[in-house]
Amino acid sequence: MSVATKEPGVRLALDEVRALARRVLRVAGLAEDHVEAVAETMVAGERDGCASHGIYRLLVAANTIAKGKVVRDAVPILSEPAKALARVEGGGSFAQLAFDIGKPALIAKARTYGIAALALNNVVHFAALWPEVEALAEEGLVALAFTPSHAWVAPAGGTRPVFGTNPIAFGWPRPAPAPPFVFDFATSMVARGEIELHRRAGKAVPEDWGVDAEGCPTTDPAAILDGAMRTFGGHKGSALAAMVELIAGPLIGDWTSAESIAADAGAGASPLGGELIVAIDPAGFLGDAVAGHLLRAEALFDAIEDQGARLPSARRYAARARSLAEGVCIPDKLYADILALEASLTS
Repeated sequence: MSVATKEPGVRLALDEVRALARRVLRVAGLAEDHVEAVAETMVAGERDGCASHGIYRLLVAANTIAKGKVVRDAVPILSEPAKALARVEGGGSFAQLAFDIGKPALIAKARTYGIAALALNNVVHFAALWPEVEALAEEGLVALAFTPSHAWVAPAGGTRPVFGTNPIAFGWPRPAPAPPFVFDFATSMVARGEIELHRRAGKAVPEDWGVDAEGCPTTDPAAILDGAMRTFGGHKGSALAAMVELIAGPLIGDWTSAESIAADAGAGASPLGGELIVAIDPAGFLGDAVAGHLLRAEALFDAIEDQGARLPSARRYAARARSLAEGVCIPDKLYADILALEASLTS
């Protein structure tokens, strides 16, 4: 059972987080196969200390369901447009089950042809991309993933939203016992969920995170949510955001962030669109020499860590070890909001 802790929140074991997520998603009306897939991404976020992509996303998913912007019982359909390509038509469902259905085909094609790509079409996104690339890296593959979102982000030099937060994720397999090298970052200054968490907590944000509706810099998270977020790295992040729009939008026959938010029509639901995932089998280039070259990569990682720098994902893995042993702490208000949501859906 959950118990109060000295921390400002409620301590839950990961199984309790999983059970809570599943209960809320079920009473929200999501079909059981989607419930399982969606809940696991929320548990993974909470487990790895990614609060903006953890159990908070129950509120986001439930809102999208309530607004009728996701198909609750869609059956994703796998197809093969070319030998090294796979596609899953999600039918307007959340993206998690579509990826689960397409992953085996992507892995098999990458191992057969050396490189393969999977397009997820017509799916609703609310989660991070690192679970996808980490799962592929654990299979010994190098992986990249991209997806647009809603047009919330202004291009460098502009003040009006054009891009989504447009994350890019990368996974690299490492010899056991090291976990995969993984990074996942939005091309915006921060994930939109981080701004929303600051708004909920009544905290100011750094001035470079975004602008208000008039295009003026602000530290008010609510004003940024009503205005525009900024890309990271100025014109460099802006160019990467444009790349994501193209390769996970028109390239795979899916929507841009501007098209997604137009279709939302003010509902405030999660983005609908596509995702592109690329998997590369190192053995395609290296054959029997794979192990030796992966060890050369370990020298790179050692050179980073030996000078006190942190590898991307190291903090997530450390949080994972703690939460597996100790559970996680959910802020009091968020926990109360989730329980209130569950009660409202069951009344």
